[in-house]
Amino acid sequence: MVRCSVLIFPTDQTIQPVDLALAVEERGLDALFLPEHTHIPVGSSSPFMPKGVVPEFYKRTYDPFVALAACAAVTERIKLATGICLITQRSPITLAKEIASLDMIANGRVILGVGAGWNITEMENHGTQFETRWRVLRERIMAMKTIWQEDEPEFHGEYVDFDPMWSYPKPIQNGGPPIWIGANSKWAPDRVAEYADGWMPIRGRAGGGNIEALKVACERRGRDLSEITLGLFMAPLDESESHVCIAEGYDELIYNVAPENHDSVLRQLDQIAVLANKLRT
Repeated sequence: MVRCSVLIFPTDQTIQPVDLALAVEERGLDALFLPEHTHIPVGSSSPFMPKGVVPEFYKRTYDPFVALAACAAVTERIKLATGICLITQRSPITLAKEIASLDMIANGRVILGVGAGWNITEMENHGTQFETRWRVLRERIMAMKTIWQEDEPEFHGEYVDFDPMWSYPKPIQNGGPPIWIGANSKWAPDRVAEYADGWMPIRGRAGGGNIEALKVACERRGRDLSEITLGLFMAPLDESESHVCIAEGYDELIYNVAPENHDSVLRQLDQIAVLANKLRT
């Protein structure tokens, strides 16, 4: 059965994360995805935005792990996910601790959606060069997996280097939460096949990545495609179009919720819940 989840930019100008999580769970939806931006440098623009203008809510997002921890405390069933966490802007040792702690608090309900980021200045403020972002992301993920899986982990790479150490708690989920890569590029399928558990491209965005390329990448790397979750960001709020996405192979449809006022968000969730019930039956 297809899973139906929601994505929203959580800010100080829309519904509180706790109220949001409760509403998502009450409506029978499956997961809540929260994105992140530590900051938006003044003067930022993006080819992905209309006329390059960065929306106001990009500047006002909560830290996703603080918000998701609050959500974990008031829910029991829904998955709690980042969509996406900017690994290129975080310390892998600190992040591994935060994620393991959240997974413990949430009783194993965490999904780690990751990406390298598009804002050059933002990641440079964190010490990552745009040209190396995906190599940095890969190595930091490998380092975090080592921390989660070993009692005395050590890691020696180009971008991450630490001697044997202790880091507890370990995540409840064996080996750590599933890692889903959010990217549309032609290189994304091979990255997913190498070191991820899921793929969630953005619907309608060009880039060259597709499910057929993922099948080929899995065969090349000895992975079983059925082991990889296929999530679709910005899924269509239309029943027939959603069925097309399901037929293409997507396991999880992730619907965007505009970060408007409290009542508007609840109305959007109601609409998504009605659609989800139709798709499941």
